[in-house]
Amino acid sequence: MNALDKLATTLAASRQTLPLVRIGGSVSEVAATHYRVIGLSKHLRLGEMISFEVGGRSHMGQVVRIDRDGITAKAFEPHAAAGLGMPVYRMPPLTLSPHPSWKGRVVNALAEPIDGSGPLLPGDHAISIDADPPAPMRRMRVRTPLRSGIRVVDLFTPICAGQRIGVFAGSGLGKTTLLSMFAQCANFDTVVTALVGERGREVREFLDDALARSRARAITVVSTGDESPMMRRLAPRTATAIAEYFRDRGESVLLIVDSITRFAHAARDVALAAGEPAVARGYAPSVFSDLPHLLERAGPGVDGGGSITGIFAVLVDGDDHNEPVADAIRGTLDGHIVLDRAIADQGRYPAVNVLSSVSRVAQNVWTPEQRGLIISLRAMISRFEDTRDLRLMGGYQPGRDAELDKAVQLVPRIYDAMRQTPDDAASTDPFRELSDMLRGA
Repeated sequence: MNALDKLATTLAASRQTLPLVRIGGSVSEVAATHYRVIGLSKHLRLGEMISFEVGGRSHMGQVVRIDRDGITAKAFEPHAAAGLGMPVYRMPPLTLSPHPSWKGRVVNALAEPIDGSGPLLPGDHAISIDADPPAPMRRMRVRTPLRSGIRVVDLFTPICAGQRIGVFAGSGLGKTTLLSMFAQCANFDTVVTALVGERGREVREFLDDALARSRARAITVVSTGDESPMMRRLAPRTATAIAEYFRDRGESVLLIVDSITRFAHAARDVALAAGEPAVARGYAPSVFSDLPHLLERAGPGVDGGGSITGIFAVLVDGDDHNEPVADAIRGTLDGHIVLDRAIADQGRYPAVNVLSSVSRVAQNVWTPEQRGLIISLRAMISRFEDTRDLRLMGGYQPGRDAELDKAVQLVPRIYDAMRQTPDDAASTDPFRELSDMLRGA
């Protein structure tokens, strides 16, 4: 392709994205959380994009409220210095043009490269950031088992391709470490990760450690905690749109969002700036409609296509698993893995509470014999934990209760068998490995 052909291609693309006539207004109010614009109320819809220029740079914002007197907008940059009377213009909708060459790259919430490896190659067509999930009657059934390589997960909460499962945990319980173990799973064609509201230092750690083995097939969308609520709210949607692109190519995609709670926090900030009332611990009503729409986009694709297996980290505020966001997400997902602080305090990692963790598609993975074994193991562990205080006080005497004797003998060995670190070899046959470890002990 010569220089004239490249110029013609660029001009053709510009004609599709840049309007011939710009519709504008002006800034009428500036606040710490938003700014107001007059003159655009009749020309915009909720969620559309606008821009203004400061110092030769263009700053984008999104419409979050419209009334007769003007619109309310939130800027994507935390310190976008809008000034009174400044001209503001309508922009085209925010879209992405993913390409297979994006694998191995790190981008921000606007799908702009931040890894220093040059510009991204755009794909043939643009896709929406907020696509609708596939129609329910066209979606495939979730039936194909997946081996995560994490022994405690494959035993007690097995997953299938296209399943959506949450990792519920308070702070400091090894949530990110468990997600990194999921990211090492070799059963996926593409891994898309959204790091939402994370500490800046953890980004390099996640890329260099968790994704070290799968970096070539991974795309990472990063929005750190110091970025604006708009960027943190956008990052999971960008990651989901990229995952949908590869799903529609027929690939099996793993989508990891760490964490969906920080997406809810960002959505709350945006909703409150738009004037919505706080109805549940400060959360506005729109937060609880944004969450299921985002989560439903993951999952199985249409018949004959690919699937998105979603792993969503849920940061439980104050270790309260019934707080509004955790409760809403738990009812939407296809299962939940609960990390327990008491287990972490004992030094057992992953700190999974197998009695509180559930996979709603486990029946598609277990054989009848395995299902019966897991039920027996859960009952044994429950009996062991229920009598912990009794045993600590010296009230337990061997030989008086055969079931309790069996639990006291085997449960500590089961706990030892479920210990696993990211550096350990991935589990290939968890039931056989558990049997071997118990027999060896």
